[in-house]
Amino acid sequence: MENFKDIRAYRVGWLLTICDFLFAFPLLWAWALKTTKGIRLDFLGDRKQIEADIKHGAFFMTNHRDIVLDSAWLSLLLRCKYFIRPFIGIGNNLFAYKWIEVLVRFNRCFVVKRGAGAHEQLENAKQLSAYIRMLREQGKSIWLAQREGRAKDSNDLTQPSVLHMLTLGDDDFFANVKALNICPVSITYEYDPCDYLKAAEMQLRRDDPKWRKRKRDDVLSMKTGIRGEKGRVVFRLTPSINPEIDAMLAAEPEVKNLPPKEQLQRVCDIIDRHIHRGYEIFDRGTEFDAYIESRLAMIDIPNKDEAFLREKLYEMYNNPILNYKKANE
Repeated sequence: MENFKDIRAYRVGWLLTICDFLFAFPLLWAWALKTTKGIRLDFLGDRKQIEADIKHGAFFMTNHRDIVLDSAWLSLLLRCKYFIRPFIGIGNNLFAYKWIEVLVRFNRCFVVKRGAGAHEQLENAKQLSAYIRMLREQGKSIWLAQREGRAKDSNDLTQPSVLHMLTLGDDDFFANVKALNICPVSITYEYDPCDYLKAAEMQLRRDDPKWRKRKRDDVLSMKTGIRGEKGRVVFRLTPSINPEIDAMLAAEPEVKNLPPKEQLQRVCDIIDRHIHRGYEIFDRGTEFDAYIESRLAMIDIPNKDEAFLREKLYEMYNNPILNYKKANE
């Protein structure tokens, strides 16, 4: 564990259990009642098979909607239903203050280092990959988003570099992926509290390619995501991708001889298909246009381009529907 001192979760079992039942669980349920119309754990396909897949630990890879609550609520639902509490990967770009890092590491979170140079980035990836492999060998469950940061337009696609990082240090790529036991999870929020912030960010990047978020922007997104109204929220577990990998290799043995980049993409496509098929599709009704206009009015940036921003707001709600239809064809 000494090799992972700067990234590992703090493992104080009795303290974690006390904090869960006295503070974390009541607080998270109370916040769900306050800011949602209910959070639900659901299943895509054979529930018994999915439960068997996660029995001895799983790698829960999800799309990403909220910086804090995606992992917190999934962890809460899994702990209450199956007494599983996954280890959670958190980017160090969110540690605006030291106390945030200490708090999350005491809550079974490990650190994903970001923003380093090329050589340091590779070393960080090797360290993180080894730490995750160690947790999986111990039968621990893990949560990690499918990409670095949230997809601003909600076009959720697994980032090959994330999968590459997870499989470093092993010549047999597909065996290494299967050892992770990836069980994709679809997360659907009826309304995204940060939708207007994401739209504004898209225009700022369009107008100035050098524009970069500041730490206070991340803090604002965290606060807005936690406090904002979300409507109905659904976490849908999908089966392990391992049988699908086996079927692919049996039908196409030549896949093992493809270049690494193409192998990565084949597995990313499988993960994406699971996530897209698992979306909850909400009937938003005739008032949705008025909702979009109300979010547009909240955007306060220089040279506000209302046509562009309106288009992006609609896009982030329409992309999951388009991906769902494509995945279910």
